[in-house]
Amino acid sequence: MGKKDKKDKGNKTNAARMLDREKIEYELMEYDAPEGFLDGVSVANATGMPVEMVFKTLVTVGHSGQHYVCDIPVARELDMKKAAKHFGEKKMEMIHARDITSVTGYIKGGCSPIGMKKPFPTVFDASAEDLDEIVVSGGKVGLQIRLKTADLLRIVGAQTADICVDKD
Repeated sequence: MGKKDKKDKGNKTNAARMLDREKIEYELMEYDAPEGFLDGVSVANATGMPVEMVFKTLVTVGHSGQHYVCDIPVARELDMKKAAKHFGEKKMEMIHARDITSVTGYIKGGCSPIGMKKPFPTVFDASAEDLDEIVVSGGKVGLQIRLKTADLLRIVGAQTADICVDKD
């Protein structure tokens, strides 16, 4: 995994620029999204990455009005009660899709935990702790970023916790 050529401005998103500024090694992974949006499992398949390694970024809002970011494996589901408890909220809900851009600066299907308009309290599912490398959105549809998990958690100031719905 090496750093992408800095002169490759076509793929530079806020996420990639932030990683460059922090001198964090990463790999940009492009994939085709003909309809403009793919579900997370399809993205994992399109990039050839295991679904356990590819995380989706979900933006929520707590009862207090505070926004929170929850990153979970693409094949799993967020447990809102666990997430609310982690953040000390009474309850939480997903933000409306129409609000994603105004809150984060990213669009639906291209929301990266890296380089949002402003930093939000962020939690990754505890399964991230078992991964040396992780894949998240690169900041636009058709682009993923692969990097060391420790670097990602550090750059976004994230914690880890059990926030997914229990497996059957």
